[in-house]
Amino acid sequence: MQHEELKIKLAELLTSATFEEGGEWTTINVEAADWLVFAGQLRNDDSLFFDYLFCLTCVDWKTHLIMVYHLSSTKHRHNMVVKVKLDRNKPEIETVSHIWRTAEFHEREVYEMFGVNFLNHPDLRLLILPDGWEGKNPLRKDFEDPVNMIKL
Repeated sequence: MQHEELKIKLAELLTSATFEEGGEWTTINVEAADWLVFAGQLRNDDSLFFDYLFCLTCVDWKTHLIMVYHLSSTKHRHNMVVKVKLDRNKPEIETVSHIWRTAEFHEREVYEMFGVNFLNHPDLRLLILPDGWEGKNPLRKDFEDPVNMIKL
């Protein structure tokens, strides 16, 4: 499916979504409340068949957080990026670990590094950091590192 065809199909599935222009891949912005149902459609609609979540991360913009999901279809060979804006003070979003198994560890990493709560995640706990780092979220821009004294 070509870029414009993909945009048309995605807009039909989620009329409230917006698109970013200029990137190599189709990039769509969705609301957190719409994400879980939309993710299921991306995975299960045979004309899309985004069966591979190969990257999931978060970006801190100081005023809000953005979840970023990179998806690929191994069947149709098309890629896309989904972005979801989250409230910085209470960042929550539904887990997609039951849709894409690779999300389970990616979500755990974002949980510990940025403090995003993945609702209904099967095993949301620290992945990399040692005990005692719960809630410190070292990749957020307001994290204060007393050892390196870096301020952003």
